[in-house]
Amino acid sequence: MEKNNESSSSCPMGETAQEKGFLHVPECYEVQPVDRPRFDSKIADIPIIDLEGMCDNPTRRRKVVEDIGFACRNSGFFQVINHGISQPILDGAISTATRFFDLPTAEKAKFMSNEVQKPVRYGTSIKDGLDKVQFWRVFLKQYANPLNDWILSWPNNPCDYREKMGDYAVAVQKLAIEIMGAITESLGLGPIYLTTKLDDGMQVMVVNCYPKCPKPELTLGIPPHSDYSCITILLQNSANGLEICDSGDGSWKLIPVVRSSLQVNIGDYLEVLSNGRYKSVVHRVTLNSEKTRISIASLHSLGMDVKMETPKELVDEEHPKGYKESSFNDFLVFISKNNLDAGKRSIMTAALL
Repeated sequence: MEKNNESSSSCPMGETAQEKGFLHVPECYEVQPVDRPRFDSKIADIPIIDLEGMCDNPTRRRKVVEDIGFACRNSGFFQVINHGISQPILDGAISTATRFFDLPTAEKAKFMSNEVQKPVRYGTSIKDGLDKVQFWRVFLKQYANPLNDWILSWPNNPCDYREKMGDYAVAVQKLAIEIMGAITESLGLGPIYLTTKLDDGMQVMVVNCYPKCPKPELTLGIPPHSDYSCITILLQNSANGLEICDSGDGSWKLIPVVRSSLQVNIGDYLEVLSNGRYKSVVHRVTLNSEKTRISIASLHSLGMDVKMETPKELVDEEHPKGYKESSFNDFLVFISKNNLDAGKRSIMTAALL
C-alpha cells in the first residue's frame, strides 16, 4: 500500500503515481483549489468545419476560408471533418500509441529524458521531479518532419509503431499546410504565404496518455497553456478531457469528442503572424476515473531557428505592431527555464513588445 505522503521526487520516471496506478493522488499532484476542475463544465460551442472540396472547388473554398477565418477570430479553436485522412489511418495511430504505453517500463525507459531539446523523449508530467506540481500524464514527444530524418529514432516496439504513426504523421502534415493556406488566405496574405516555410518546418508530435485517476477532481492531466505552434491538430480516442478557456468570462468549457473529426487550435506563432487578430487558445486536460485518454497532438511551426514575424500588410494605424519575432528554438530555451503551468505565459510573454 502506497503512503499518502509520497512525493513525486521519490518516484522517478517509470515509478510515478500515474504509471504505477496508485489508488490515491499524492499531495504533489494536487493543484490549488481555485484551479481544480469542475465536472459540470458547459460544452464548448465550437464550429465543425467541413473541408470537403476545399482544394478543388473554388466556391467551396471561399466558404471554408470564411468559416475558418470566423473560427480563428472568435474562438481560436475548431473541429474539421472530411479532412482527407482515412479512418484506418486515424485508428492505426491511436491503436499503436495505446500499445506503446502498455509496454513494460523497461522498454519505454529507452526514451526517458528531461531534456526538452531531445527530438524523441518519453516523460511524465512536464519536467519530472522539478515541477512544483506534478501532472497525471505520460507522453512520447517525437519530431516528424521530414519523416525520413526522424523515423528511425522513433520506437520500433510495437512493431507497427513507425508504420502506423508515420502514415498519420505524413497525412496530418499535409492537412496542416492546407489548413494554414486557408488561414493565411483569410488574413489577406494569400494561400501560399507560408507553404514553403511550413513544408520545411517543424512538426512535433506529442503522443499523450492520461491514465485513469482515482481522484480526478484534485489534479490535472496538463495545466492551462497555449501551444508553441502556428496550429496544433489533435487526434484523440473516445474519452473526453480537453477543455478550453472562454476568453470572455474565463470559464472552462469541454470539447466534445466527434468521431473521425480532428481538433484544430491556434498557436502562439499564428497570433504573432496575425498581429493579434487571431488569438492562441488556452487549454488544459482534465481526467476521469473510468477510462484512459489517448491523444496525439501534432504541432506545426516554422523551422527550428526561423523566426515568425508580423508581415507589414497586417500593421496599420488601427493595428500597430504588437509582437516581436520569435522561433521554435526560442520557445525551447524559454520552457527549459520556466514552468508551463503559468497558463498563457509561454513564449507569448517574451513575444509581446
